[in-house]
Amino acid sequence: MGMLSEFREFAMKGNVVDLAVAVVIGAAFGKIVTSLVDDIVMPVVGKLVGGVDFTTLSVMLSPAVIGPDGKETTAAVLLRYGAFIQSIVNFMIIAFAIFMVVKAINRMHRPAPAAPAAPAAPAEDIVLLTQIRDALRSR
Repeated sequence: MGMLSEFREFAMKGNVVDLAVAVVIGAAFGKIVTSLVDDIVMPVVGKLVGGVDFTTLSVMLSPAVIGPDGKETTAAVLLRYGAFIQSIVNFMIIAFAIFMVVKAINRMHRPAPAAPAAPAAPAEDIVLLTQIRDALRSR
């Protein structure tokens, strides 16, 4: 089997196609969640904590260097913890959504409760003794 036909067989398996679809949908879902956090959640949280814009929260580790011509020669080094907080909120929303999807899938895949097992048939010697008892009663 040539490498090209082997690759084609691999690529056409259902799991690979399902994975590709999941990656595309996941990327789109990630953009939606990012927009939700950046444009809706964080402005509300910022307003609740006193009008803070989380995108601008940072600590300057070293200032920018300005050359003699007045242009910035080296950018300032910033520790942008506000962006990190937004990324954590993004992660929490995505993780919760995935948890809910997996929970729903698991609920659909739960097996039905098993019916109680039928009682085991009596042993052969018990059956024989029961027949003897019934024969003696009938005399």
